[in-house]
Amino acid sequence: MKIKSVKLREAHEVSSNASFCSILWDLQAHHLVTASSSQPSISIHDPLLHSSPPRVLRHHRDGVTALAVSPNSTCLASGSIDHSVKLYKFPGGEFETNITRFTLPIRALSFNKSGSMLAAAGDDEGIKLINTIDGSIARVLKGHRGPVTGLAFDPNGEYLASIDSIGTVIYWELQSGRTLYTLNGVAPDTGSDTSVLNVLSWSPDGETLAVPGMKNDIVMYDRDTAEKLFTLRGDHMQPICFMSWSPNGRYMATSSLDKQVLIWDVKRKQDIDRQNFDERICCMAWKPIGNALAVIDVMGKYGVWESVVPSSMKSPTEDIPNSQTRNSNGLLFFDEEDQDLSMSGSLSDLGEDSHGESEPPSRKRLRKQSVIDDDQHEDVYDELNLVRKTEPQRKVPRVNKENSDKDKDALKAMMAFRPKMQEAFQPGSTPPHPGKRHFLCYNMLGSITTIKHDEYSHIEIDFHDTSMGPRVPPMTDHYGFTMASLNENGSVFANPRKGEKNMSTLMYRPFRSWANNSEWYMRFEGEEVKAVALGSTWVAAVTSLNFLRIFTNGGLQKHILSLNGPVVTAAGISNELAIVTHVSDCLPSNEQMLEFTLFNISKGTQVFKGRLPLTPGSYLTWFGFSEEGQITSYDSKGILRVFTSQYGGTWLPLFSASKERKSGENYWVVGLNASKLFCVVCKNPDTFPQVLPKPVLTLLNLSFPLASSDLGEEALENEFMVNNLNLSQIQNRIEVTAGEGLDTSSLDDEAFDIEAAQDRCIFRLIASCCNSDKLVRAIELVKLLSIEKSVRGAIQLATALKLPILAERFNDILEERLRNKAEVSNTTTLGSKHDPATKRSETSEPIVSSSSAKLSAPLFTKKVKSLDRVKFGKQKTDSDQSRNLADSKEVKDAEKNGGSSHVSSVKEVKNLETRCPSNPFSKLPNIQEGKKVEEATRSQFEGPSNKSSNEEAKKVVGEITGKQCQRPSNPFLKSTVK
Repeated sequence: MKIKSVKLREAHEVSSNASFCSILWDLQAHHLVTASSSQPSISIHDPLLHSSPPRVLRHHRDGVTALAVSPNSTCLASGSIDHSVKLYKFPGGEFETNITRFTLPIRALSFNKSGSMLAAAGDDEGIKLINTIDGSIARVLKGHRGPVTGLAFDPNGEYLASIDSIGTVIYWELQSGRTLYTLNGVAPDTGSDTSVLNVLSWSPDGETLAVPGMKNDIVMYDRDTAEKLFTLRGDHMQPICFMSWSPNGRYMATSSLDKQVLIWDVKRKQDIDRQNFDERICCMAWKPIGNALAVIDVMGKYGVWESVVPSSMKSPTEDIPNSQTRNSNGLLFFDEEDQDLSMSGSLSDLGEDSHGESEPPSRKRLRKQSVIDDDQHEDVYDELNLVRKTEPQRKVPRVNKENSDKDKDALKAMMAFRPKMQEAFQPGSTPPHPGKRHFLCYNMLGSITTIKHDEYSHIEIDFHDTSMGPRVPPMTDHYGFTMASLNENGSVFANPRKGEKNMSTLMYRPFRSWANNSEWYMRFEGEEVKAVALGSTWVAAVTSLNFLRIFTNGGLQKHILSLNGPVVTAAGISNELAIVTHVSDCLPSNEQMLEFTLFNISKGTQVFKGRLPLTPGSYLTWFGFSEEGQITSYDSKGILRVFTSQYGGTWLPLFSASKERKSGENYWVVGLNASKLFCVVCKNPDTFPQVLPKPVLTLLNLSFPLASSDLGEEALENEFMVNNLNLSQIQNRIEVTAGEGLDTSSLDDEAFDIEAAQDRCIFRLIASCCNSDKLVRAIELVKLLSIEKSVRGAIQLATALKLPILAERFNDILEERLRNKAEVSNTTTLGSKHDPATKRSETSEPIVSSSSAKLSAPLFTKKVKSLDRVKFGKQKTDSDQSRNLADSKEVKDAEKNGGSSHVSSVKEVKNLETRCPSNPFSKLPNIQEGKKVEEATRSQFEGPSNKSSNEEAKKVVGEITGKQCQRPSNPFLKSTVK
């Protein structure tokens, strides 16, 4: 056998260490693309003009480890050690987008046959299936225990095969995302050498999967049963490191660690030619048209082996299987069966050859047809729900060749490769299913469902609480409503425009009305409704002309406002309306540019306006108000955010589905309150519930995405932050309510409950800090305690744990708090000389010390007074009132004799003397007595071991967190206050 010599030329500079390099052809063999894991650049070469410099793409920050070109060679994908996957136009090389990111380096990329899906994997756990149309993640396939180094889509579009560095091969079924077969240890273990990657490859007809074997050979496995068929074993002395099928599948090239490349006649299972190289060939690619093989070695040198197959044998490009000869003019490869799904942004190839129910694996699965009817397309679209649509996309009918060419040209124009702006959607709605009922609206109050018949739809309204009132009768819908909103007063419906004759219609239907014929309709010429919302006395509709139209419940057209951009969604509660709009086109990184605006409809004011943050690469999936009236958003990456007025108006991440989610679960958000998220748990691949069986609401705890603390108390730290958020929100509500002259008693009660819970949480954190020797943090926490008795409890805790210095610092904090309290009392007394009303109030009630005004959040003096009254007096008695009169008399005498300073001293001493000693921490009427108690406590717990101190500390923590903040249902006993 004659040994040929292939001349290699340098494509990438590689250090002395070997690197994994990639090489591939485009569809017409006009260009060669190379990359190296030691360089962040990609080179596009002209194979006919070796002297001309290559076009170099420099967009990665680290070495490029994987390349893939779409089947029609209009899109190039690259993966890198910098964890990113990027897309470029090809062959121009213009950068398009960062389509996804990982947390570890990428090792493998692969396009499906239509180019609508890109599989990416690497050192991370999981294989991402990415929709190349809108950049969304369709699925993450998890099952490998080592880095994934090879990916290959079945040419028939039914399976994905993957291999990892430890030699495990997995067959994945694309339709369901489940594992069909797992072949453990069938390929070599490549270890930590990243210049050697296990790879695998489907034959062009999709019947056979080639995998490197354990005996320096190639093992062929059956497509449907994963049974071993035969092997290719020859003169390779070391394991196979790469393989490549010829375009017709008759031949195969294999490279080995022994620096040889062998050419095989697969049918005869014999090698027909070979080539020795100076360095190991790490990647190869057969020329799509022509008898040639492109190779690249670990040092970055590439070349083309011409006349690979002897001229006496059948050409490697003769009789190419039909699945490889189908063409399209779109940016990505869309055949006629996939056009409608591709245009709608869904994954046309996700189980495209098996859209029925998943059948269990059999020893020999029947070959499935590639013909898909309209209903199957709609089922796939609804199941994936990658981009919300108000109506299902219908399949483009087949026409003659002339019309088909026009359709392809139109498709090419539509598929200009740029991220698409999100379509408008209605919160709580689900996509329509032909012949099935779906939700127009689902919220915390109830649901609106519809099912389409031939010429009309049947709408039903149901409340979760059947005691809400009389059952709302079903409604026959002749308009084809596709969106709705629901509150306790009524429901609103709207439909899009369907041609010039069928205008967009808005309908409001009240649940209770003293007048007959209280429903009303509005029709819009030249515009259509995109989103609707309801409030206590108004109805809102946002239209395609970016108009916000406000109506009263009776149908009066009250306001028409112009918005800054196309609407995404809208939500209302009471007097407030929140609208989300697009600010601009998407960024190249596929980030939606959204803005929210909050209106007060009753006052006719704009409360707030700003950007709506989303997780990079995600889109908005739910938007609404919490039960407390806070604006909330939820994106496709599973991050829930709540708007707060802190820091001038910010969004706080309060929930992450990735931390909560179990394997195979998706969360469909319904609503939330101060501490819980209400959602419906859907099993993969579903992202939304069906109407029947009735969805079951699941309650999940809200939690900040905190860093892992060295204290090991993430749950307590999260509770601390959530309580702070809730306290801040309720204080704002109290200020607004008080500003309107309304009663704030119920809000005061709620604020006190949160303060008491926050003190219990802080006290447990202090105990944990003391046990973990985080004393500075313990002092910071003591300063945040709202109730004075909690500070005294912290002093006793530090004493019990034999931390005298810490106890002394706690005492200093208490002393400063008492001093500030005396100053406040002094200021109040001085003001009373000139304010008769203030003087009268002092004589009617004894002055009770309030909590420190130096805390992180404003305190409620009224609440602290109530606490003292509840703990020590329950209610005023005659003796209390007489004591109050005596106190006021002494105050007046002091004013005459000693001035204001003497007044404050008398008031403070009398105040402290009246405290009941029932609480063990109330025995500190002054600092000196507090120190005596501390010394006595310290001597009591000193001993040969810390056992007694630990037990006492636990006792103290239990008393403070369990008993201190308990109170009757009405802490203020307002009925007894004169």
